[in-house]
Amino acid sequence: MADAVLAVRNLCKSFSALKATENVSLDLKPGEIHALIGPNGAGKSTLIHQIAGTLAPDSGDIDFLGRPVGHLGVVERARMGLGRSFQVSSLAPEFSALRNVMLAVQSRQGSSFRFFRPVMRDASLIEPAMASLERVGLATRARVPAAELSHGERRQLEIAIALALGSQAFLLDEPMAGMGPEGSRSLTGFLDRLREEAPILLVEHDMDAVFALADRVSVLVYGRIIASGTVDQVRADPEVRRAYLGDPA
Repeated sequence: MADAVLAVRNLCKSFSALKATENVSLDLKPGEIHALIGPNGAGKSTLIHQIAGTLAPDSGDIDFLGRPVGHLGVVERARMGLGRSFQVSSLAPEFSALRNVMLAVQSRQGSSFRFFRPVMRDASLIEPAMASLERVGLATRARVPAAELSHGERRQLEIAIALALGSQAFLLDEPMAGMGPEGSRSLTGFLDRLREEAPILLVEHDMDAVFALADRVSVLVYGRIIASGTVDQVRADPEVRRAYLGDPA
């Protein structure tokens, strides 16, 4: 894990008698998409919560950019460059796409208010926000309220916000959820390009997307990683086929 952007070692989390995360170790290398798959209730979102800082593990270590971050909260990890999108969108729906990203720029600049000029005419906020929207293909939708964007566009907006915060790695939790085939294909293409910006730890149930995108796949079942490797290696693993891919053999 020496050259990893993100490294998780021996992470454990229990809720009473339930072991939600059991000695999980994985890493994320520059330029790659590492997919985390598993059945419902496997503990995938619980693991993402621990990596992002919204849930404290019972034991284990998390390093980001070569530094331990287990003692840091969500905001501190985000400021270091650990970006996240959620299963349920966390956008401000009444604000335009541009305003949502401007809030991220404002946060990164370390100032919450503009006393001497109206925020929506502040070039120091608008220009970097528009640059982030351009990078995700949403520049023409900048003035549209987030509530009026399609599901896929809201996912792209979340990533634009992460880019505006200077993210150097992404945690994406089921970005394809709720999408039809066309939307999934479009977002798959977008994520394939996004890896050029920063590596992605991807939690996803859409196996077509996973197999099209992932450089590596780790399979989580009952809080434990039962296999990790390339797509072909994981597809061929007998335990994975029995536990998750539906093969009784």
